[in-house]
Amino acid sequence: MKSEPDSYSIDDLERDGTEPWDGIRNYQARNMMRDDMKVGDKVFFYHSSCKQPAIVGLARIASKAYPDATQFDPNSKYHDPKSSPEEPRWVLVDVKFERQLKRPIPLTELKQHPALDDFQLNKRGNRLSIFPVSKQHWDLILSLE
Repeated sequence: MKSEPDSYSIDDLERDGTEPWDGIRNYQARNMMRDDMKVGDKVFFYHSSCKQPAIVGLARIASKAYPDATQFDPNSKYHDPKSSPEEPRWVLVDVKFERQLKRPIPLTELKQHPALDDFQLNKRGNRLSIFPVSKQHWDLILSLE
């Protein structure tokens, strides 16, 4: 799961403990949260759009998907006027802090590993803030910390 550290960082998640992962407005990412994420699933926390993009921590999915309330709030930057409480378009999951990595693993380093050539984060044009990670990739990335 990617987040801009200026908006919400691993330090923020550590402080808060558990946080609703709101504001997702991409149908593919929404569908992954709704259909694929299960309570207890492990998550890499990735800082994006910053000086050194990197995987910085671990979290877990702490809830089933449920409607993202920001879609109904006209004062929210995530407001969706086409969505209603009766027929919500957007969901979120709660994410629970597990730990910070021993060291950030920068994107530049991830791109140097041939075994990660097909890792979604390393692909050109990757714009998704949420994507699945194979066990092979998970284990390799954790071995780098």
